[in-house]
Amino acid sequence: MDIKHIEKNKKNKNKNKNRKIEIFDTTLRDGAQMKGISFTVDDKLKIVRCLDEFGIDYVEAGNPGSNLKDIEFFVMAGKANYKSVKLAAFGSTHRAGVNVCDDPYIRSLISTGLKNIVIFGKCWDFHVKEVLKATNAENLEMIGETVDCIIKSGSEVIFDGEHFFNGYTSNPSYAIKCLEAAYEAGARKICLCDTNGGSFPELVRLVVGKVVSLFDNRAMIGIHCHNDCGMAVANSIVAVEAGAAQVQGTVNGYGERCGNANLSSVIPNLQLKLGYDCIPDENMQNISYVSRFISEIANIPLNEGSPYVGGRAFTHKGGMHIDAVEKNPATFEHIDPNMVGNARHNLMSEVSGRSAFIKMVQKIDSTINKDSPILVKVVDRLKELEYKGYQYEAAESSFELEAMKILGKYAPSFELTEFKVIVNEPSVCNVDSVAIIKIKVNGEEEISAGEGNGPVNALDKAIRKAMKRFYPELEKMKLTDYKVRVLDSNAATEARVRVLIESTDGVETWTTIGVSTNIIQASWKALVDSIEYMLGKGSRNGLK
Repeated sequence: MDIKHIEKNKKNKNKNKNRKIEIFDTTLRDGAQMKGISFTVDDKLKIVRCLDEFGIDYVEAGNPGSNLKDIEFFVMAGKANYKSVKLAAFGSTHRAGVNVCDDPYIRSLISTGLKNIVIFGKCWDFHVKEVLKATNAENLEMIGETVDCIIKSGSEVIFDGEHFFNGYTSNPSYAIKCLEAAYEAGARKICLCDTNGGSFPELVRLVVGKVVSLFDNRAMIGIHCHNDCGMAVANSIVAVEAGAAQVQGTVNGYGERCGNANLSSVIPNLQLKLGYDCIPDENMQNISYVSRFISEIANIPLNEGSPYVGGRAFTHKGGMHIDAVEKNPATFEHIDPNMVGNARHNLMSEVSGRSAFIKMVQKIDSTINKDSPILVKVVDRLKELEYKGYQYEAAESSFELEAMKILGKYAPSFELTEFKVIVNEPSVCNVDSVAIIKIKVNGEEEISAGEGNGPVNALDKAIRKAMKRFYPELEKMKLTDYKVRVLDSNAATEARVRVLIESTDGVETWTTIGVSTNIIQASWKALVDSIEYMLGKGSRNGLK
């Protein structure tokens, strides 16, 4: 990017200041069409409340004529009061050969009592012929009659021009006639849809600019992009630059096939980069929370590489990068992560320099600085362990314990004398393993046994039982995730495995690691680190 382009962006940002762009969220409708997502009525209500607090303008809540769940949702949502959100129902033009007033789907839209209804109509003559089995003239009548019926019922209509960009490319005059039919019937918000997700920014910018000019402020023009070419966010941005004043999309880009325009990227791009007014400024720091909250409800893990909101969005691993960011974050970060409620992470790995470790080590011994000789030992030990298969970027708790050992600050809370694991086959009542363990705590010996569903579960139960009279606080600790990765698959059953265990005490969550050719031994190492970290939290009881 040259200096002239940078200066142009600055001017555009000032020019765009206070220009309102409506944000139309369709997570509950278009997003729910994604494989693996099935929102309950309660899920939908929670999401609407979240988006309302965030400052979204419209939430497209579903099609009341499609299923009983959406009907129940509209009844429940209609009783609520929202600060910013306008709820919208979604439906198509009336069916060919059916009088609009007699179409049960149109009646179901009106029966919601909502003041905002989205009607989608065909704008591609290919679809009119092949899908609707109607003539072009009949399709125009269906658009006009449906919009007119909804308007007369007292609701605002947002007309979604389905497959508009394909239609415009194929038959531009007819695609425009479809929009004009909706406008002449009363629609004052018209959305251009890249339904197949195959358009490129150059086409979108050109076509949106022509449509905006054609309607000349008589109607608000919106954009609705799918991501089949990976262009949904870019197409949404250029559409706004070309004059669109409403952007439709979903949180985290959820949607059918490759998804929809990701509002978690669109909103900060428009507001922070280009100066448009999308949501209240003070709410921008909540966008990472909104993204993760809806991810949890959808039960779809958040893509940690997502711009702005992902866990890796401000994560640095290269030694030179980390050193530069410590000196000035602007060297490798395009914005302050706090602006979007995210945080910077400097990963500890074999390619990291001393800057990555200094803060962690200073938590243990504040007298250590970047030039301290002991820091070299910490770095060298890390590289040695990573060569063996350890990977501490996802298990900083284990690295903290390892650093304490090098610094002479570690004293184990117990000693293992021995353990044995017996696997029974077949299992009975989800119990197929027994672990017997012998430990010492301050010279006192304790023997315990545990049964479990798998050897790791049995070991976990046995160690907790053995230690509970010494450390009753372990009752609070729960294992929340367990991952195994084979490191050298060519070695077949002799391969080394890496085990990651995630644990929580209900307040904090931490991850620990173990590596071995013996999966039980690798699991044991990660489990011991998890216990030691728990017991050392805060005052570091048992760890000196």
